[in-house]
Amino acid sequence: MSTLFVVRHGQASFFEANYDRLSELGREQSRRLARYWIDQGLRFDVVIAGPRERQIDTAQIIGQVYQDERLPWPQVEVSPAFDEYQAEAVLKQALPALMEQDEQIKSLYGAVEQATDQAQTLRAFQKVYELVISRWSRGELALADIEPWADFCARVQAGIDAVMARQQRGLRVAIFTSGGPVGVTLGRALQLSSQKTLEMAWMVYNAAYAEYAYDQQRFTLSRFNATPHLVQREHLTYR
Repeated sequence: MSTLFVVRHGQASFFEANYDRLSELGREQSRRLARYWIDQGLRFDVVIAGPRERQIDTAQIIGQVYQDERLPWPQVEVSPAFDEYQAEAVLKQALPALMEQDEQIKSLYGAVEQATDQAQTLRAFQKVYELVISRWSRGELALADIEPWADFCARVQAGIDAVMARQQRGLRVAIFTSGGPVGVTLGRALQLSSQKTLEMAWMVYNAAYAEYAYDQQRFTLSRFNATPHLVQREHLTYR
């Protein structure tokens, strides 16, 4: 059996102009994961990252910690299969019309605008986000030039298929990606519905990892949303 670790990137810069850049906390989350894996004696044969800066940087920061300890870290392979779904584009296209037509979304977004601190803003935004993304995933929103949810899931599944097709036995593979692909991978193992896949994706902490045992026929979950390296409550973040 081979082992697959699927890691969500460290905290990105949600309130900054460039969300895709890791925050300082996101970088520290990544370093802590590296040190935990080193303490556990984990070495990797293959490392893959999605194409986003936050995904690649998480892999590279962990790799630097390994290299500083004179431990091997494979060259990071960048794969578009593990890019996130286009949440920002969905919201940008869908929200203006929904704000005019849907009283529930209008009310929820009003709470975002009235929030008085960052924590309130995040909580209020998450309610809007989940409602709009759920409708998009069910095909209820007609949006131009956005990869549909079903195509996104198929893309991630194809990426996992490609990993499983590597012939060498006993591989240890790490994939650095975002919440959506983490959820789709879990859905594959547990045969989850689309809605449940989304709900589980929204529960994934930054720099948390899932672990799977697999061979040509089997793909089995060992652990999910693991954060043994993040022992302080303030290090556990969703955004």
